[in-house]
Amino acid sequence: MRIAFYAPLKSPDAPTPSGDRRMARLLMAALRAGGHDVFLASRLRSRDGQGDLALQARLARLGARFADRFVQRCESGIIAKPDLWFSYHLYYKAPDLIGPAVARRLGIPYVVAEASNAPKRADGPWADSHRRTLDALGQAALVIGFNSRDKPCVAPCLGPGGRYINVKPFLDGLPYSINPSAGSDLRAELGIASDEPLLLAVGMMRPGAKINSYRALADALSRLPVDRRWALVIAGDGAGRPEVEASFAPHRRRVHLLGAVDAARLRFLYQAADILAWPSINEAYGMALLEAQASGLPVIAGDVGGVPDIVSDGATGLLSPEGDAVAFARNLDRLLLDMDLARRLGAAGRKQANHSHSLESVAGQLNMALQALSC
Repeated sequence: MRIAFYAPLKSPDAPTPSGDRRMARLLMAALRAGGHDVFLASRLRSRDGQGDLALQARLARLGARFADRFVQRCESGIIAKPDLWFSYHLYYKAPDLIGPAVARRLGIPYVVAEASNAPKRADGPWADSHRRTLDALGQAALVIGFNSRDKPCVAPCLGPGGRYINVKPFLDGLPYSINPSAGSDLRAELGIASDEPLLLAVGMMRPGAKINSYRALADALSRLPVDRRWALVIAGDGAGRPEVEASFAPHRRRVHLLGAVDAARLRFLYQAADILAWPSINEAYGMALLEAQASGLPVIAGDVGGVPDIVSDGATGLLSPEGDAVAFARNLDRLLLDMDLARRLGAAGRKQANHSHSLESVAGQLNMALQALSC
């Protein structure tokens, strides 16, 4: 199939890294692995984070104009008509202002990956964007969900013949290699004692859920026994760094902020650490959690969103209620006191990632689902 791909929240070639950009790229790679001809149809970002009605109206006009041009170019033969339109991640703050119109006018299937429905936004400043998202879901022939907790609100929005399937979040390049010396190398680099359990946190430092997660982690660490041994390495940066530094100020001698790191350095950190600790406030599912497990790292996280679709509580990691610093600290202390358990959870997580979260396995699922649309 020739597939027009679009990500209204963040284009896969956007300059700023994020989990959304990563998943958009992975989806394009998975579709190509299935033998499809995938091209980026538009870079228009439809996000309005403030409920700005004027901005929403301007974006809607831009989307309509782009849809008109796209259809005209297809009908005139300037570009080859796609067999399918595929949009990734739409919700009330970032509706799809292009895909539904193009798919309807060209008579091709409209497919969505990762959509959410927030009924409380039916009124208020995002009401129009909410309605557009519902209309798009009503037109979708297929909706692919990565967060199983989205389904109860999304599936009822599908129109006649619309289908919803759950797919596991996934990674490329599995299985990841293991570097047995990474832990000792990082400890030597940062001046951490060889017997100090090494915790890792990975996340951008931006206002909202990410900063709240860092605060929750700092709170949990403060609840550990004062004689408990640990060191924390943080990979991430952003406008909220001063707030993060302030949150960890009581532990400054134990905390190492590395700033933004590239993919190779991050892979090394996963291999070097003993435990990935991330409270997951308002997390959709968390690519860092999956990358950590693929590297053999046990995960302590919050039980929220699609995190349980990645982290199996008691099997590959430990989950606690979202925002519950006491429960998070209890899980953290449990592994700090039992590193053998931590290693068993990490080994199980690596096995699970390789079996259920590979690009190749998801490419096969997507291919079967898309083929069914043409039957």
